[in-house]
Amino acid sequence: MELSQIKRGYKLLTAFFFLFAHLYMSLAAEPQGSRLWYMTSDVKEIAGKSYDYIVVGGGTTGCPLAATLSQRFSVLLIERGRSPYGNPLIVDKNYYGFSLLQTDKYTSVAQSFTSEDGVSNIRGRVLGGSSAINGGIYSRARVDFVRKAGWDEEVVRDAYKWVESKIVFQPELTPWQATTEFSLLEAGILPYNGFSLEHIQGTKISGSVFDECGKRHTSADLLEAGNPKRITVLLDATVKSIIFHNTGNSNRSRAHGIRFMQSNGSSYETHEAYLKQPKDSSSWGDVILAAGALGSPQILLLSGIGPQNNLQNFNIPLVLHLKDVGKGMQDNPCIAILVDSKPQNRSPDPPQVVGIADDFKIIVEGGIIPISLNKTRITVAAKIAFPASKGQLELNNTDPRQNPAVKFNYLADEKDLEECVKMGQLLNRVAKSKSIAFFLGMEHQNKLMSTGDELRKFCRKNVRTYYHYHGGCAVGSVVDKDYRVYGVDGLRVIDGSTFSESPGTNPMATLLMLGRYQGIKILRERETV
Repeated sequence: MELSQIKRGYKLLTAFFFLFAHLYMSLAAEPQGSRLWYMTSDVKEIAGKSYDYIVVGGGTTGCPLAATLSQRFSVLLIERGRSPYGNPLIVDKNYYGFSLLQTDKYTSVAQSFTSEDGVSNIRGRVLGGSSAINGGIYSRARVDFVRKAGWDEEVVRDAYKWVESKIVFQPELTPWQATTEFSLLEAGILPYNGFSLEHIQGTKISGSVFDECGKRHTSADLLEAGNPKRITVLLDATVKSIIFHNTGNSNRSRAHGIRFMQSNGSSYETHEAYLKQPKDSSSWGDVILAAGALGSPQILLLSGIGPQNNLQNFNIPLVLHLKDVGKGMQDNPCIAILVDSKPQNRSPDPPQVVGIADDFKIIVEGGIIPISLNKTRITVAAKIAFPASKGQLELNNTDPRQNPAVKFNYLADEKDLEECVKMGQLLNRVAKSKSIAFFLGMEHQNKLMSTGDELRKFCRKNVRTYYHYHGGCAVGSVVDKDYRVYGVDGLRVIDGSTFSESPGTNPMATLLMLGRYQGIKILRERETV
């Protein structure tokens, strides 16, 4: 059975969402709540003001980055979505997956997009970003990833621990997750590692951002660790472009601020906010893009930084011809199978146990996902951890609230197709395990095709996203080792768009760490100055 059957069931949740609409909107109307840092959705209130740093994107990386910078500097954190607080579809584990099922053009917490490959996908559009809508698994990157990135291992370790002390928990396994654990071991994904935050070969229980009461904690919670007097959060505002001025007598441009508009589609009127300009230019702050693998390259392009031909197509004045903006886009190809025979009235259950196989090349998880108000399906899914295929992102319009065009070229490289066949064989062993059969109360089952040719066809037909896309502003081609954009001053990109591979089991832990890590590095730079 194909996952397209699940998508048809999503429409049944529409009525359910209307039941929450009034509650959510009333809570969103009072964004400040008990939080100490200031939060507003009034774009005119922020227009014309100046800050030491402007962080674009209040997502997985942007929130810990803003919190860290606020220890010494004023920070404007601008987020295109709304507040996650008080929204049960985000906060309550019992509603895991519901926020992905009903999306709209401007205001839903998840924004859907379909890649040029024809594969449906999701972007976070809420304070907290994808950490507010994902499965909640927290797992660090491999040591090799950290060393390859050239990061200071001690600072990385401290940054991970800073995050973990605030929003990460050791979970208790549900009956299905315990079943997943045994089925992965039956399939030969060894050794058994128990609970671990590290990315290690075998079967393990990962950390979670859901606490013991089933409440989700997002990157937005990390803002509590900042200096509340120096943080301003602007919600429901989308950045249109970066403001540049030439520096001195040179032709080199410096970021001076941002242009932004209301996200909800009610107006195309633009407003501006600026970086403070102290007399000593060496002590200026930065505009920092943390808008994600789609958002950050899109904003660079809309601001006139990128391949000249793509900018000319939309009459965007060229600030800098930087040919690699939007290049090297990747998504981890995934295949998934349904192990139950029909929908059941089970509670949603996000993945918590992970199998790391084939020398770290294959990642396997299992979850129970909703398809209607009271029906779910049980899936086992796997991704290719290191795909060889790459794609690109380009503009297809000049409205920053709309999605750019992106193509990931799933399984275009023969190596990826061969790995997908291995993945199918492994999933077949997991699905046929005695543990799953016992959980479902059924006899031994046969889920997938058995021959290589059949699996190749299955992979091509059923490839989907694992929601771990990255690239577009890679270190070494778009930004330098300090995440500064080449060729301009006062502009950085700090998010998953800078990655050339997805770290660990999934990127959330490393993106959270990256915000804290780079915030510390920037503070140290300023101390030196």
